[in-house]
Amino acid sequence: MPNAVRLPELTSARLRLRPLDGTDIDALFAIFSNPEITRYWSSATMTSPADAKALLAEIEDLQARGELMEWGLERREDGALVGTCSLSNIDLDNRRGEIGFALGRFAWGHGYMREALPVLVEYAFTTLNLHRLEADVDPRNASSLRLLESLGFKIEGHLRERWQATGEIQDSLFLGLLAREWLGSSIRVADSARLSDSASDVPSANTLPQG
Repeated sequence: MPNAVRLPELTSARLRLRPLDGTDIDALFAIFSNPEITRYWSSATMTSPADAKALLAEIEDLQARGELMEWGLERREDGALVGTCSLSNIDLDNRRGEIGFALGRFAWGHGYMREALPVLVEYAFTTLNLHRLEADVDPRNASSLRLLESLGFKIEGHLRERWQATGEIQDSLFLGLLAREWLGSSIRVADSARLSDSASDVPSANTLPQG
């Protein structure tokens, strides 16, 4: 994406997808200091709030350069930050981008990511007019794979030993979803109906981040 874009606020029944800011440092640290969250991540587990501050600075820099769109997932009932989701590697000429997400361990089991991702996918395919979304997931990250496949993403390739992070070499599964598959699917209709009530309880986890 060549130019910076003002990040819009998106909403679902229980969540608000909004820009991250300096007030989120403690919450980001709480999320990414848990090894269960960074188990399949491409960067190390955070060890101090300074790591969260550095992450926020990197996010703001990438967004200012138009290379990233990253939202915090705020629970509407109490304003708690429960996770993040993003669009990265956005190529407007070829109309594609990469989706990423992470959910705090304390928020697992409530269907929050199952509720948030359809909102993000809808935004990518309608407002941004993307043709294709991609995801890069560790093959062992079963929760993320199930979630993405439930939205219509298809596994398109297995990349061996693609990442060297957290002290080990990791494979990647590459997944893709086309706009016509999403816009014409019963999944999209079902999600619209579900979000008007509340999300179902589906396990969630994080994919590899944008970099």
